[in-house]
Amino acid sequence: MNTIQTKPLSNKLLFIMATAIAATAANLYYNQPLIPSIGESLGLSESVLGFIPSASQIGYAMAIFFISPLGDVMNRKTVIRNLSITLVIALLGVYFAPNFGILVAATFVVGLGANITQQLLPLGSSLATPENKGKVVATLMTGLTTGILLSRTLSGFIAEHFGWRSVFLTAAVVAAIIGVVLHVYLPSNKPTEKLKYNQLLASMFTLVKTKPLLREAAFVGALWFAAFNAMWATIAIHVMEEPFSLSVQQVGLLGFVGAAGIFGAKIAGKWVDKIGARKVMTVSISLVLASFVVLALGQNNMVVLCIGIVLLDLGVFGSQIPNQVRVFSVDVNAQSRANAIYMLFYYIGASAGSALGVSVISKFGWTGLTIFGFALAAIALLFHISRKSK
Repeated sequence: MNTIQTKPLSNKLLFIMATAIAATAANLYYNQPLIPSIGESLGLSESVLGFIPSASQIGYAMAIFFISPLGDVMNRKTVIRNLSITLVIALLGVYFAPNFGILVAATFVVGLGANITQQLLPLGSSLATPENKGKVVATLMTGLTTGILLSRTLSGFIAEHFGWRSVFLTAAVVAAIIGVVLHVYLPSNKPTEKLKYNQLLASMFTLVKTKPLLREAAFVGALWFAAFNAMWATIAIHVMEEPFSLSVQQVGLLGFVGAAGIFGAKIAGKWVDKIGARKVMTVSISLVLASFVVLALGQNNMVVLCIGIVLLDLGVFGSQIPNQVRVFSVDVNAQSRANAIYMLFYYIGASAGSALGVSVISKFGWTGLTIFGFALAAIALLFHISRKSK
């Protein structure tokens, strides 16, 4: 084992870690509903506004590859402390940003600092016992889902009453508090790996080459997350047209339907510990497959459409928990690197699914989009069933 547990993973510590993941992940999404206000405040043209939210996502993606692996060769508590300091400074940079260049640069660093989430996930897994690993991962992922879900609503509320800059000042204060709490309560670990940084990065390619379970988990996860993002990237296009003709604000409310993912994660975590990851994944991916059938049937019916969204979120987050449990079991001395590889594939799938989904719906309409999502889910399910891994 690469971790020496100095404190038990109590319910209190698990709650602290899940809360920290929620608060940290939210920083990636605070700016999305604020883009018009930021543009007006700084006198920016619409052509450059898209660089603001993308800067944080690019920073986050780069951190997954270049920073996440450090958890295997350094005390994760130290890594998290340094990331917390970075995150606070970056959020203050956004708050004080006088122009577009500094704003984008600070937003990029926010994405780097948000790598705290990808340090806490493998840390929590390493501290869990085999009997409750599914529950632990599910609880931490529930924190991630909650942070993403509530971030836009929270930032909109603060900005409405105190201005957009206040959102990032508040986030900086929260990040500072979270950083102190984590430093006080997180246990230290002593990694056994003694790799130089270039060797550490190179070893990630070795993991992909030598660990078939990791390749399977990454490939299947990328497929269902591509399907998930294809739907969410195009749902606004669909429902803002006839026969629904929803407003932008009404479209935003559909995001609350995504809260089903929280329940999917909790249920999956419970059953992983009882019947195993493979069986839970089979059921969950089947829900993703079924969701696109329901979404197709609900093309002109909002109630049926919402049922399809619920099934999709239940299936995706229900699949994510057991799949991530498998990823953490690939190599106990390389949990951070294995998770980094998995999340890279996951977000590549998200990006491809979003881009292709918009292209598909523009050419073939909602029916074509649902067929596209169904095909991705079907490939994922068939590939999963054909494997002999646990």
